[in-house]
Amino acid sequence: MRPNTSPVALRQARQHLLDSGQCPSGLVDERLARSWSRSMAAGLLPTGRPQAIDHPSSGTLRQVLASNPELLAHSRPVMEYLFEQVRHSQSVVVLADRRGMLMHTLGDPHFVDKAERVALTSGASWHEAHRGTNAIGTALAEACAVEVHGGEHFLERNNFLTCAASPILSATGELLGILDISGDYRNGHAHALGLVSTAARMIENRLLAATCKRNIRLHLHSAPEGIGSVAEGIVAVSADGWIVGANRVALAQLGLHAGDVGATLLERVLDVRMDDLLSHHKRRPQQPQALRTLQGALLFAQVQMDTAWVATPTRPAAAAATVPQQDALALLDTGDTRWRAAADKARRVVGKPIAVLVQGESGVGKEVFARALHASGPRRDAPFVAINCAAIPEHLIESELFGHVAGAFTGARKEGHLGRLREAHGGTLFLDEIGDMPLALQTRLLRVLQERSVTPVGASKAVPVDFALVCATHNQLMQAAEQGRFRQDLYYRINGLTVQLPALRERSDFVALLQRLLAHLATEQGLGFEVQVAPDLLARLATYPWPGNLRQLANVLRTACAMLAEGEDTLGWEHMPDDLVQALTAAPTPTPAQTETTTLPIALNLQQLSQAAIDQALQAARGNMSQAARQLGISRQTLYRKLGGRTTH
Repeated sequence: MRPNTSPVALRQARQHLLDSGQCPSGLVDERLARSWSRSMAAGLLPTGRPQAIDHPSSGTLRQVLASNPELLAHSRPVMEYLFEQVRHSQSVVVLADRRGMLMHTLGDPHFVDKAERVALTSGASWHEAHRGTNAIGTALAEACAVEVHGGEHFLERNNFLTCAASPILSATGELLGILDISGDYRNGHAHALGLVSTAARMIENRLLAATCKRNIRLHLHSAPEGIGSVAEGIVAVSADGWIVGANRVALAQLGLHAGDVGATLLERVLDVRMDDLLSHHKRRPQQPQALRTLQGALLFAQVQMDTAWVATPTRPAAAAATVPQQDALALLDTGDTRWRAAADKARRVVGKPIAVLVQGESGVGKEVFARALHASGPRRDAPFVAINCAAIPEHLIESELFGHVAGAFTGARKEGHLGRLREAHGGTLFLDEIGDMPLALQTRLLRVLQERSVTPVGASKAVPVDFALVCATHNQLMQAAEQGRFRQDLYYRINGLTVQLPALRERSDFVALLQRLLAHLATEQGLGFEVQVAPDLLARLATYPWPGNLRQLANVLRTACAMLAEGEDTLGWEHMPDDLVQALTAAPTPTPAQTETTTLPIALNLQQLSQAAIDQALQAARGNMSQAARQLGISRQTLYRKLGGRTTH
């Protein structure tokens, strides 16, 4: 924002905002205008008081501090250094969490009293909705470094301040907190924004090195002398070459965005193979390597790694030992490109405050996908609470979701009820078939998502909640919103990222899915052997439209396995339900030409079917034989036997 907007322009813009509810263009910076508008929308008035609690309970502050130990540990030394740079400008250095609550402050003794009068102290919230336009809250809202000077603050009581703040991001681009310098606007430091931005980068680099110490770290700069400076790029790379962390400089150097972290191979952005990179490091560990980006830019790179990391390019066994466990989403991947694209998108936002909306027909595995997404993120050890909005009776859904206090209504539990929303605190809330939620409940849910708090039935006070939100539906929610059957504002709130899961008939990995289901069912029913499917039956099953999708296929196979007689290990027509046999035999047999035009690249020969499934699984597992065998639901020895003499490049 412009720190030197004239007082006359500020007064004119503020008066126009109060009179018309809109900030005129041209008078003030666009970000300032957006912030003032948000402040008005939050119910604040320039001459009014903040809507925040200046002194929350000590328990709340302790909880916030306990939730951010690494951020605090790595920020404090940098804050002390930063304070030394502004010590004589009557300023206070502030660290806030991702919601704008102040966690740690260092203040000039001459400025501390003024700062305390406007609650620039630990425990106070400086979120925009509570304090109006201010550097901390506006940096949160705009997700970038900002400076707010004097009368640019929305609340007039804060006009004596000049503030500069910068976000602090994790190695995966997640917002962790805000670093701020606030002082008397008459004595503000001329380079406060540059200082606080540089200090935030120092904290980010310290955090990246700490959180990615088990990974290979690549330090990048356009000049070898720049490596080790605050201006260097840092990339964390897994043992198999995937970028798993990066600072902002590295993202810019490599032409990447935060969402590309975790989904990009290093070889796709730098002209170097992991083996060559590590081989050079082993020969000359202190000498930077000259590399080029795929756009042709020259960068110098130096490898750093924890001493416990023992993988080398000449010892594949050691390298394989350090390959990280694949996440739960990857373990579900059996080779279909559409399903994988949905998983890759969802994986990029896991752990970030972005709601995910999973769309797809009934039975495609939306809840299975949601559970895997939860298990792939930082909340994996916290609760996963699933609620089927279509299955709870309407007269019970309110108390079921929001909970109730003792004696709130006739039939209420004597001890009260926590409610599913509060049960999800710290974890993931999964709302299945959200399109069937009654409109009245949609309104209450929207309020919960906006305020991040729940008011149980019969209670007078709201209770804070923190959960990741995943919703699922087979309905077209946008169409329902346009027709008034679903709240548009709720739709936009839950639609941070939409992923579409393909129907079973649209997937190219049918055989791999079937084999995995059979392996699971064989274990479930204690069969003790691998179940096969007769070739002609398998060809028919592969071209059947499966209106019930994976749920229908699983039920069919479960029944068929139960029908196997002693000594049988192959499913045939006689093991299929009669209605399915009728449907399968009524459909014309597909010709090879017809098979080529369908979305399923499936041949009618059993060997070709098996080989196609194996190829898909090996591709999904990137050549890892053990992982491919798990995806196919067979043993590694069986996979080797089916491959015969084939190589697995």
